[in-house]
Amino acid sequence: MSNEVSVQVHRGMGRITLTRPKALHALNAPMCETILAALERWAGDPTVHLIMIDHEEETRGFCAGGDIRMLADSGAGDAQEARAFFNVEYRMNAALKTFPKPVLAVMAGVPRGGGVGLSVHGSHRIATERTLFAMPETGIGLFPDVGGGWFLPRLSGYLGTWLALTGARLKGVDVAAARVATHFLPSELVPNLKKQVESADFSVGAAEMLNEILRGMTHPVPAGSFEAHRDIIDGCFAKDTAEEIVAALEASGDEWAAAQAATIRTKSPETVKVALRQVREGAKLDSFQDNMRMEYRIGWRKVQSHDFLEGVRAVIIDKDNDPKWNPATLEGVSESDVARYFDPLGDNELSFGD
Repeated sequence: MSNEVSVQVHRGMGRITLTRPKALHALNAPMCETILAALERWAGDPTVHLIMIDHEEETRGFCAGGDIRMLADSGAGDAQEARAFFNVEYRMNAALKTFPKPVLAVMAGVPRGGGVGLSVHGSHRIATERTLFAMPETGIGLFPDVGGGWFLPRLSGYLGTWLALTGARLKGVDVAAARVATHFLPSELVPNLKKQVESADFSVGAAEMLNEILRGMTHPVPAGSFEAHRDIIDGCFAKDTAEEIVAALEASGDEWAAAQAATIRTKSPETVKVALRQVREGAKLDSFQDNMRMEYRIGWRKVQSHDFLEGVRAVIIDKDNDPKWNPATLEGVSESDVARYFDPLGDNELSFGD
């Protein structure tokens, strides 16, 4: 069990509170194990009617991701610790996605990477003006995991492909406009929301009760600022290959589109192509578990890849922000370079006990 996450039950509500403020509540394996154990316990507990996930009040966060430095250190060796982390984290993601009761995630802060996986699979997801969502993994040679292959292609149009390839950020109400969050609430009202949830009786009709509370507190969500670029997003990011996407962006004559193309060209070319195949494959899958098996295959290999180790060096260790990707261009990444990440793992496949 981890002392960096608080797990408790109060008046029929299971509460998961992240308590690792010095690391912006970034997830590690013991935290994921604690959360997974609670989810498995509460799923069949008739006295627990819903779950709330949040972070310690008066601290920064929500959850800035996973322990990237650990993943790289492990990947530079035998990768056993990194793969064990993915194993428990992905099973936690699946437990949240399939949880049979309402899950309220208060995304008041920075849900990135692993923090997205801890929140976006909940049935009720709250964004505030302080929420800053991003899946920036292509910039460090990783990939948009924790269920990104499932939820990103299921956003409207090709928003998810744009987010996956560029690592673009959504802030505040845009998080709800994109449907990454289901509700928007000014941050000063979050304490009141929590008090109402803590004091409510959810023993009958938990989802209806929670919806009623949220209807009385949350604000209408206007069109997202990204809608100004919707034609470009849905036109260019619908292309079949990364090269075609970049070419379409550059040929559009639009300043914003040119900036997206330039951003993609700074990312790991191999990872951009892996992420594109990931969201395309994920869109066709019928079950979330199958998506997580696919992502586990990618993660199993990606932590030992040149680009991931180089990306962590450039962005996190040396901080020179000058990674030397290999291959250095999209054109240099072959289909076989990408396909190897999706190959089955045989006896090492991710298992959900089925």
